[in-house]
Amino acid sequence: MKKIFLFIGFLTLSFITANAQEISDNAIGLRLGDNDGFGGEISYQRRLSDNNRLEIDLGLRNGNNYDGFKATGLYQWVWQIENRFNWYAGAGGGLGFWSIDDYTAGGVTYKGGSETFVFVSGVVGIEYNFDIPLILSLDFRPEIGFNDAYDGFNSDFGLGIRYQF
Repeated sequence: MKKIFLFIGFLTLSFITANAQEISDNAIGLRLGDNDGFGGEISYQRRLSDNNRLEIDLGLRNGNNYDGFKATGLYQWVWQIENRFNWYAGAGGGLGFWSIDDYTAGGVTYKGGSETFVFVSGVVGIEYNFDIPLILSLDFRPEIGFNDAYDGFNSDFGLGIRYQF
């Protein structure tokens, strides 16, 4: 009977080890999406444990009549699907700033201004780890803003490419 329990324990441990998640210690790159004018973001990921990480993104935007930035922090759980595919989900939030200049469009003059905003965010996505230290991801990020400049529900899809080290 001891041999059976020992065998089952060994088999279970082997299964857990074979499915253990391999998250790199650090990853840096770009996340390309479009959420109310923020297109590209500089993205950094830091491993916190075997299947958890922190992602910090900084989006910068500059147009003819406006400037802005948006900083996002997300705590993520990562699970292996198969081979080099993982899926992840997480939650967090951030803050940002808009500055709009006075401008005229179509014969109408618009008054500019600026505002800081805060938001809560979630994320769910899938990623692929290449043999080289490169990771490619596709994710969906819903956000809820709490200021006039970024009010209500916003969301975007993002494509990320990061170098792992």
